[in-house]
Amino acid sequence: MAKKVGVSEATVSRVLNGKPGVSETTRQSVLSALDVLGYERPTQLRGERARLVGLVLPELQNPIFPAFAEVIGGALAQQGLTPVLCTQTKGGVSEADYVELLLQQQVSGVVFAGGGLFAQADAPHDHYRLLAERKIPVVLVNASFADLGFPCIACDDAVAVEQSWRHLASLGHERIGLVLGPSDHIPSRRKLTAARETAQAAGMELPDEHVERAMFSLEGGQAAATRLLQRGVTGIICASDPLALGAIRAARRRGHHVPHDVSVVGYDDSAFMTCTEPPLTTVRQPIEAMGRAAVDLLCAQIQGTEVPHRELLFEPELVVRGSTAQPSAR
Repeated sequence: MAKKVGVSEATVSRVLNGKPGVSETTRQSVLSALDVLGYERPTQLRGERARLVGLVLPELQNPIFPAFAEVIGGALAQQGLTPVLCTQTKGGVSEADYVELLLQQQVSGVVFAGGGLFAQADAPHDHYRLLAERKIPVVLVNASFADLGFPCIACDDAVAVEQSWRHLASLGHERIGLVLGPSDHIPSRRKLTAARETAQAAGMELPDEHVERAMFSLEGGQAAATRLLQRGVTGIICASDPLALGAIRAARRRGHHVPHDVSVVGYDDSAFMTCTEPPLTTVRQPIEAMGRAAVDLLCAQIQGTEVPHRELLFEPELVVRGSTAQPSAR
């Protein structure tokens, strides 16, 4: 590497060990060469300007993502780390572009929270492999499509759907439908598999026409739920709270009362779900515990500790409110 930069090995050694006697220009040349050649920077030289950590979120419209940002950002600050918030917008900076920017800023690590591209099987994943090659500490928060070589924190999607399905079934619902994310969305795949297994174990059916896909938005939930209601579904399990609010709006637009005609269950227990009309029955993700676990795993990597590249599943909790009830005869 010394030949690459045009300096002596002693100079390279001084830079890597943080010793004085090297000009800033030479120092930056050595550090840049480390990155270009794919070598791992010494821990003390990563993000040294402000001990920066990238926090990459898919959006901020869903209240669950700002909630994750608050928990993770606070936990990072307690460790003397500064979060750099990177939020994707339609037509804006892509996740891969953010990764390039973060690498330029010499970040100490990156946390991908929520439905990033790592949770979509058909999305591009080269930027994750780039981080792995550079040996940048990374933690994923949400289910990953494959083993990308990073530790992963996730809420147990199977348990979440099992709780929701059994709740609706216990109320007497026999025609239960699902509103899920796109077909390549891994948490949605897990939810669908769990729903089919739970239905079968209960002696019930989940026909394909009772499963609808949607983008994660209120409008997507409304459109998907409208199709389910046309097929006579009386209980709807949604893969997010905004989808569930869209389902409630779809029911009302069709003249149905929630929960007496149609019951709706959300997922996340994000902000203000107690303030909706009716208050939303939903499955709560343990955001505080998940966010702190993600930061603990990241800090362990930054400090040079070997962290197993496995998924840690956290237990969700069904919170029963006013959007579910026994079905009326209709």
